[in-house]
Amino acid sequence: MWIGEATTPDLVRSAAHLYDEAVRSAALARFLADPTHHLVLARDGDSTVGFVSGVETTHPDKGTEMFLYELAVEDAHRGRGVGSALVRALGDLARARGCYGMWVLTDDDNAAALATYRAAGAGDPEPTVMLTWTFPD
Repeated sequence: MWIGEATTPDLVRSAAHLYDEAVRSAALARFLADPTHHLVLARDGDSTVGFVSGVETTHPDKGTEMFLYELAVEDAHRGRGVGSALVRALGDLARARGCYGMWVLTDDDNAAALATYRAAGAGDPEPTVMLTWTFPD
């Protein structure tokens, strides 16, 4: 199994079957042009079987941390440590890029995600409230 960062349009598109929606060309170009956006893939031969995406966020009084944006692993490859390996790889990338930490949000009843993040070294969950804004196109 190969785990590495997707740095080309073809590699990013290789995970399209795991995304929530179809790849948008303009978004793909912007994603690849921004050095603070990351997509780490797990590949089994020529097939992408999982991904984790992260975004570096910087605040003037805190420095830079990695936000783990999304994690997905094909059903047939779940339970094999692929998700944990992807999360650890994003953490390694974050450390290499000078981030002081990494964080993620998930639902408190998402047992698979909680187990994966804990297996990859995450601390105990903290109580949070998430509010969202949706902007029309």
